[in-house]
Amino acid sequence: MTKGGMEAVELFTTEGKGRGLKAQKEFLPGDVIFAEPAYAAVVFDSLTHVICHTCFKRQERLHRCGQCKFAHYCDRTCQRAAWLNHKNECSAIKRHGKAPTENIRLAARILWKMEREGTGLSEGCLVAIEELQNHVDSFGEEEKKELRADVESFLEFWPPHCQQFGMQLISHIFGVISCNGFTLSDQRGLQAVGVGIFPNLCQANHDCWPNCTVVFNNGNHEAVRSMFHTQMRIELRALSKISPGDELTVSYVDFLSLSEERRTQLKKQYYFDCTCEHCKKQLKDDLMLAVKAGDSKPSADTVKEVIQLSKDTLEKINKARMEGHYHEVVKLCRDCLKKQEPVLGDTNIYLLRILSIASEVLSYLQMFEEAADYAKRMVDGYLKIYHPNNAQLGMAVMRAGVTHWHAGLIEAGHGLICKAYAILLITHGPSHPITKDLEVMRVQTEMELRMFQQNEFMYYKMREAALKNQKIQVMPEPSNENAPSLFHKKE
Repeated sequence: MTKGGMEAVELFTTEGKGRGLKAQKEFLPGDVIFAEPAYAAVVFDSLTHVICHTCFKRQERLHRCGQCKFAHYCDRTCQRAAWLNHKNECSAIKRHGKAPTENIRLAARILWKMEREGTGLSEGCLVAIEELQNHVDSFGEEEKKELRADVESFLEFWPPHCQQFGMQLISHIFGVISCNGFTLSDQRGLQAVGVGIFPNLCQANHDCWPNCTVVFNNGNHEAVRSMFHTQMRIELRALSKISPGDELTVSYVDFLSLSEERRTQLKKQYYFDCTCEHCKKQLKDDLMLAVKAGDSKPSADTVKEVIQLSKDTLEKINKARMEGHYHEVVKLCRDCLKKQEPVLGDTNIYLLRILSIASEVLSYLQMFEEAADYAKRMVDGYLKIYHPNNAQLGMAVMRAGVTHWHAGLIEAGHGLICKAYAILLITHGPSHPITKDLEVMRVQTEMELRMFQQNEFMYYKMREAALKNQKIQVMPEPSNENAPSLFHKKE
């Protein structure tokens, strides 16, 4: 079954897994299998003043809707593009007196679209909104309570003159948002800023070692270049060679957890038991639990003790990070690493988690040499665990490359930046802002590397002079959040 721009994929149904997507032709790593605009999307409540409500880019100064005073846009171009979806919302917010929560706003946008276009298949959609999975029957007591509260709030917000929908459909829409809401990120792809519904993407099944990845493309809305305008959309991109008839899979969770932990998370958040190859055979679990090899192999009790210490330390680190006590975080990491290093293997996830935090926080504190050492060890471990074309791996390698560059370790820095660029070309594509940033860094480090190879002494002299005149750029403040996950689901 194909429809409007979806010629390359076929919808199919299997026993046990339900619907899925299959490739209709061959794809190579980095190919865009399909791009899909949101059926409906909204900015998170906490970011409505700093994120454009059309393209979801973070901007310094946004134009505010003069009517409802709630919606914000990059410019008049984004404001005009939003009007069809904002028109009903605008008058409803004015009538209601304030904007409701993101869930209510998203449900309302979906139902206004259904009011405009009717139920059934929308253009370019393989599945109608009414047919998407809602998993309401699997909800626990707390989730059912939240659902009832959302439906009540929705009914208060929904204008009396608009089409009135039945309670069953309204509950279904909230269930769909809960299970299938896709996380939208800002233009750098580093922060989750909103949530949208993409009916075709919802059909892609999960695999812990997938053959596809999803990237959010904010589109181009530059007013002066209207001929180049492109819509905000998601892109499903191939990570490896895909043959006609192969199922297209994406990962709903980060791979860097033990198979049992991933299965528990998937069951809790998405209500299914993962039966992928990596979970069934517990592939890579041995690497993630590796202990020091050699004559003096640590005892099982020692390993258990160090892992418990690691878990306790991670809790303390989270608390210190929340409070912005970064020097305390560094101390906790150093102390933990001293205990971990004689016991845990180089790919042990508890060691890698501490190395990741230590390198990020030390970079922020401009202690680049120590940060670079930890970042290198972290990347070496990640390369043995992650799929070679994993977006999270690419971002970690990029961070490590920038840290080495700042530390003056130009050879290693350039090498890591080139490696990150090769990964992100596949996962994000050449036109994504983060890939473009990396290309600039690649060119700059290549130029510096040539200078270094010609005359080390002069290179360090010029670097020193440059740093005196221009303070080294401060790394972004460490975030306590993980990278945006694929689907927006409350923990």
